[in-house]
Amino acid sequence: MTDTTQTETAAGDGATSATDAIETPTIAVTGAGGYIGSRVVVEFQEAYPDWEIIAIDNGYRAQVDSIGDVDIDHVDIRNRGRLEDALAGADVVCHLAAISGVDDCDENPDLAYEVNVTGTNNVAWFCRKTGAALAFPFSMAVLGDPEEFPITADQPRDPLNWYGRTKLLGERSIEAFADGAFPAHLFLKSNLYGEHVVDGVEVGKPTVINFFVNRALAGETLTVYEPGTQARNFVHVKDVARAYVRSAERLLEQLERGVTGTETYEIASEEDMSVMEVAEIVREVSREEREIDVDVELVENPRSGETMVEKFGVNISAAREQLRWKLDESVNGSVRHLLIPKPDS
Repeated sequence: MTDTTQTETAAGDGATSATDAIETPTIAVTGAGGYIGSRVVVEFQEAYPDWEIIAIDNGYRAQVDSIGDVDIDHVDIRNRGRLEDALAGADVVCHLAAISGVDDCDENPDLAYEVNVTGTNNVAWFCRKTGAALAFPFSMAVLGDPEEFPITADQPRDPLNWYGRTKLLGERSIEAFADGAFPAHLFLKSNLYGEHVVDGVEVGKPTVINFFVNRALAGETLTVYEPGTQARNFVHVKDVARAYVRSAERLLEQLERGVTGTETYEIASEEDMSVMEVAEIVREVSREEREIDVDVELVENPRSGETMVEKFGVNISAAREQLRWKLDESVNGSVRHLLIPKPDS
């Protein structure tokens, strides 16, 4: 964790916690209709049902338009005036709206810049003007090829693609805006996987694990990009969503103490397996739970500049110690859950 940029301007450690000082905290979530954002709203609702939730999304990748009793307002973060009106009264903003993924950013570079850079500047400027706290994920893509393992957020930034560059610009702007004005948590976030259900709607994303499971259910060959030994760190969307709840708890305390500036946390798991290992897990569980036999095939890798390492460990000790965050999900367990036949299947 990098926390050297944080300063405290009010009471010390003995101050009353913000959850006491702010009788009913208001949490805003941008990108609330998406894969991660919708789960974050659910986790807040379950952990703190009395808290107020502001949910906004422009609908670009939204999969739901309401979550429980919270309607998602159609707001584009590129429209600063509309954004500030929508966020009014927020104590903490979880800024998850983004054009995410290498391919989407490469195909829509102008849109990626407008959303990931200009939109993030708009959110950070709102926080600077109002003093609201901010939580923001900036992705492993900012590192490029990591220099050493386990990965920490202190490593140099050298993004290999436009997605990583836009997230790096977002990270830097938040550091500048937060200085002397509001507390912010920056999440160096690893590869997500897993599906979840929001009000009966299955919410997912074509991550590599989800991709393999869907192909297995269709009886199709699991295609692995060469050489197959390339490792990634896989973390479940539910575990990531819970990190935002823990972050908000700490940010509210920091608001009460007058803390400003940024802290950076690594959000990942302890499962840094190769893509081939993931495919083999899906193949084995498919056979056990569904009696489906699928093949695994190596195919040519179309991604130039992809990080090729056989271990992808990440140091998550700061999130565990400072945020009291813990992991509940595993790749094997999640694959099994996805493949176990449902009562009506």
